[in-house]
Order: sequence, then C-alpha cells, then structure tokens
Amino acid sequence: MKKVETKNIENLEAKVNPLRGRAIKHKIEWTEKTWNPSAGCTKISSGCKNCYAEKMALRLQAIGMEGYENGFKFNTVPSRLNDPLKRKKPTVYFVNSMSDIFHDDMPEDYLNKIFNIIEQTPQHTYQILTKRADRMFQYLSGRAIPKNIWLGVTVDNRKEGLPRIDKLRNLKASVLFLSIEPLLEDLEKMNLKNIDWVIVGGESGHKARPMDKEWVVNIKLQCETEGIAFFFKQWGTWGEDKIKRNKKLNGKELEGKIWQQYPDIIEQQFVVI
Repeated sequence: MKKVETKNIENLEAKVNPLRGRAIKHKIEWTEKTWNPSAGCTKISSGCKNCYAEKMALRLQAIGMEGYENGFKFNTVPSRLNDPLKRKKPTVYFVNSMSDIFHDDMPEDYLNKIFNIIEQTPQHTYQILTKRADRMFQYLSGRAIPKNIWLGVTVDNRKEGLPRIDKLRNLKASVLFLSIEPLLEDLEKMNLKNIDWVIVGGESGHKARPMDKEWVVNIKLQCETEGIAFFFKQWGTWGEDKIKRNKKLNGKELEGKIWQQYPDIIEQQFVVI
C-alpha cells in the first residue's frame, strides 16, 4: 500500500470527512485547525464508547495515512511535530483531535517537545482537551503553563467526568474549559469554581445515546448563576423531542435560541463570528 505523506494530513482527513481539517468547515465547531503530533487512543470512560476518532482512524488506515498503520493504537507521529512552526498566521489549534496528549503511553520527552513547540509559537492558540486529568495535573502543576494554551477536560457523566474538573480548576491557564460532550446523564450540581467556559453537546452517529433537555438546561442555569460562558454545540442524533434523525435537522437551538457564548478573554483576543 502506498504511504500517504503527512504534509497532506489535513487535506486527506478533510477528504475522508468533509467536515474535518479546515477552518469554518471544521467538525469541531469551536476551533480552526487540528494538530495531531500523536495518533490513536484507548477507551477509558463511558463517553469513549462510540468514539468518532476510532472510526476515522480505521478509514485513514485503509488509505495508508501515516500514524494509522495500526489503526487506533496509540503512537507518536514525529513528522507532524513541527507543523505549527511552518504556519505564521495566528491560528487556533485543537491539539490531538485523534488522540489524547496525556495518554499513558505518551513519552514524557515527546510531551516536552510538544510543549516546546507551543512555547515557540506564541502567535497560535492551543486548545488541549483530555480525559486523563490525573496525568495532566501531574505534568502541569509544577510548570508555568504557556499563555497561549486553553486547557480543558471532557465531562461525560458524574462518576468519571466530574472528578476531572477538580484537577482542572487547580491549574492556571488562560482559559479553563469543560467539554461536556457527549452528555450522558444529569450532572446535577457541579462545582464550577475557576472554570471559564462550558461547551455542551449530544452524541452523534447511529449508535448515539439520547440527551435530555433538562440535563442541558441544568448546566446552562448553573453557568448563568456563576457568570460562565455557555456554548451549546448540538443536539446530535437525538433531537430535543427525543426523535432520532440527522443531527443537522436536530440543530443547535435550546429553548428556541442558539447559545454560543465565549469567555471575555476570547472575545478580546479574537473577533468571534
């Protein structure tokens, strides 16, 4: 099989999935581009069950994409490490959309290299999202976190997701955010101290699990009480009316309104459209 050059990674990912890999048309609605210096992951919580990245990894493996020779098995991809250095235009990068930067198998020396690239490119902004909050805290708690990092954890349920917030809130990054997607149950009362941004969304795909409107409204009300920016991304495959259909048809309105708020620091740094 012909090996695919990594310099074409975004073009090919966009070809495999037209909604991935470019600004504006990006599948991840709150970022611009992705940077994947590693690939592959391991399922560790309920939210991982229907992982979109796993499905895409198998498709990328089939076309010979570098980094996916073993499907979704974790591996570093050094040929992509310096990609942000080649881009002068200030860009918001989502780091490791196809992996987890704090995966247990991530070598610490390679993790150091990733953070060195971030420090060398202050014109860019890096969104780092993880489910491995323990390693994130262990690695970052004794370091000065670069100002161009937005740091977040995934919160999918109470048992596995909420404890991650406690690790995040005790780190000092420019923006601390929660990605509550897929939201799998009522999170009840949350401690949102030090959190700047909460992003909520339902699950997509034919095996998606439904999300109740009450769960979302509960989070929105808590954000309003605490003065935290609330961003509702989508209903996903199951609509507000509990009918299963194409996610585009279900849309992103909550109580008749689109909620796409941003923290003040982001509003000041970017012209948010």
